[in-house]
Amino acid sequence: MKEKIANILKTVLVLFLAVLVIIMMLEIRKIQGTARVINYAGLVRGATQREVKLEITGTSDDEMIADLDDILNGLKYGNGGYSLVSLPDRTYQNKLDEQISYWNKLKEEILSVRENGYEATDVIAISETYFNMADETVTSAEIYSERVAGTIRVVEILSILDIIMLVLIIIQQTIADIRIKNKNKVLEKKAYVDLQTGLPNKSKCEEMLRSCEYITEPMGFVMFDLNNLKLANDTYGHAVGDQLITNFAKLLRNSIPSKYFVGRYGGDEFIAVITQTTKKEILAIMEDVHSEVKRFNENVHKVEVSYAYGYAFSEDYSECTMKTLFDKADKHMYENKAIEKAKLKVTAQ
Repeated sequence: MKEKIANILKTVLVLFLAVLVIIMMLEIRKIQGTARVINYAGLVRGATQREVKLEITGTSDDEMIADLDDILNGLKYGNGGYSLVSLPDRTYQNKLDEQISYWNKLKEEILSVRENGYEATDVIAISETYFNMADETVTSAEIYSERVAGTIRVVEILSILDIIMLVLIIIQQTIADIRIKNKNKVLEKKAYVDLQTGLPNKSKCEEMLRSCEYITEPMGFVMFDLNNLKLANDTYGHAVGDQLITNFAKLLRNSIPSKYFVGRYGGDEFIAVITQTTKKEILAIMEDVHSEVKRFNENVHKVEVSYAYGYAFSEDYSECTMKTLFDKADKHMYENKAIEKAKLKVTAQ
């Protein structure tokens, strides 16, 4: 349920982030060229005052008037030779319309100055009013720019928060996945571990034996069988028998190098797989097992550890598999067990 909610939330956040990106692109598109508009709107304000001063001093400049017409036209419609844009803001457009209308009035007054002299006109007063109008147009453009910039900042903050939440969800899901994988590994390990001895259990042993691949490297397979488990169970009870199995498992694991596989195949049967080895090394390991058991039996125990074993070596057989080695080692183990029984029978007589 939590995973489902997290996935739904993640989808919502991704969609919301996509919307924010679209809004960001639209807002950026709005603000593109705004700085240039503000700059030229301010330039018109100052250039108009310069034009009026020139006219008052009797220096006409029709080229400047034409440039001012072109700039105002560019500010209004986004065309002309100054690469200006038309800001989509109603307040700005209204102020600009008023300014353009008053500019036409100012131009008429300039013509009157040229014909009658500035003393006979209101060109100074009109130019001052026009300056204030131009100033209001610039201010409205700046306010629009700040508003768009503010929207962009809000979108940025929301995008950052959205991304942070997405990252947190992803991290949480990743951690949850890792925990599940670790739990599965633990469960898998438990499924293949003999709880009594801690060794790989019969399922793990059989999984290994199911391999049909031919063995291409020197490998030894050893089969062990406890001789006196039934005696221990019948005489002292299953608790002692269980302890005998646990003791033997520890003896095997202590005497056989940890890099080699040791597993419990059945109730009183154990196997060892010794890779990249020679017969001499296998016999040496078997001697180590014998010495370890002997030292253990020198202490006082209700039941001594006694075992039979048989081994098989891969190089003794052609097209050898793990099952081949198992069968041969098992056969040799029973042969060894029969020999030991015969010895005990002779001793008893």
